[in-house]
Amino acid sequence: MSETLSPRAVFQQLIEGITTGRFAELAELYAEDAVVETVFEPVGPRRIEGRAALEERFAAVSANSPIGLVATDVVILETDDPEVIVAEWNYQVHHRVTGRNFATANIQVLRVRDGLIVGSRDFHDHLALIVAGGDLPQLVAALDGK
Repeated sequence: MSETLSPRAVFQQLIEGITTGRFAELAELYAEDAVVETVFEPVGPRRIEGRAALEERFAAVSANSPIGLVATDVVILETDDPEVIVAEWNYQVHHRVTGRNFATANIQVLRVRDGLIVGSRDFHDHLALIVAGGDLPQLVAALDGK
């Protein structure tokens, strides 16, 4: 019988999959009924429910993402709840279209049960990614409803 992964180990697999671009494998880390909230997402869904929806999301990111990410300064904090961790890290970002290189801060609160992510609240700097891609005018237009 294989050992169930700890929340720390699950997060480490998640961040490794993201930074190596293995997006097709990421949904396997989530429970069938997982809920992911991207709290600072300026457009698009701020709540994604279910592994199937996450698979679609990761496939879209894999196919369309113009950025490369390297995680640095990763700190994983354990809580009084054995299912919950808080991870803090920076991404060193390379935007392949604009050539810009920059850093973004991230925090993620993960709830892991039986080795699978059942809930995640993600705090990423989406605005920095939008600005780096030169897409701020499109964001403003989207927010204005144009």
